[in-house]
Amino acid sequence: MLKRMTTNTISPPAHGYDQLDRLMSLMTGDEKHGPAATSTLDTLWVLYDRVLRVSPGTADHPGRDRFLLSKGHGPMAYYAVLAARGFFDEGLLTGFGGYDSPLGHHPDRLLVPGAEIGSGSLGHGLPLAVGSVLGLRAQGLTDPRVWVLTGDAELDEGSNHEAIAYAGPAGLEQLHTVVIDNASATYARPGGIAARFEAAGWSALTVDGRDHEALHSAFTAPHPGRPHAVVARVAPKR
Repeated sequence: MLKRMTTNTISPPAHGYDQLDRLMSLMTGDEKHGPAATSTLDTLWVLYDRVLRVSPGTADHPGRDRFLLSKGHGPMAYYAVLAARGFFDEGLLTGFGGYDSPLGHHPDRLLVPGAEIGSGSLGHGLPLAVGSVLGLRAQGLTDPRVWVLTGDAELDEGSNHEAIAYAGPAGLEQLHTVVIDNASATYARPGGIAARFEAAGWSALTVDGRDHEALHSAFTAPHPGRPHAVVARVAPKR
């Protein structure tokens, strides 16, 4: 029977970026969605290493930043980064996708420490992030930031366009979206992905999704009174 992992026995973060490939290699099987995972690796690392105000010890604190992995299929990079940052022991990675493993082919928030949502169904994460910001505001919590990571093809889903169209005029400054652009979308967008967000009143930047300094600068760029989108362009790793 699957059990939720707890954070009270987790050791401090012990791994850096140079260990992520090794951690990812511990996860095997036919449902890895390897390219989908590796395209998110650098973005996830920069967020968890330098941007997100959340740790194993604060994963349930009301004032934490929230990270929502909307691109939930192929979560190998997500699990590797969480293990590297100390949310759970790396020994669990070898059981990835197993019957009794908490690390499923889609993340389950009830089983994985640090996971804010159960994800994998395309188009859900950004609307949930909008709702999270509204919920925080209703509680008077205006400091925590909400981050959501989506894929470019995921933006084909109408639910995302509704969320984009609402969040800009609503001035949801706490909302941040990272779009992994690996040229997998079916439908082109006039002016590019960033233009879609800008047309709805968002702040938007486009950067190299493998360049850690460019990612960090884009993630921390000021955007007073507006939600913020970062388009991370990623070519497949050779």
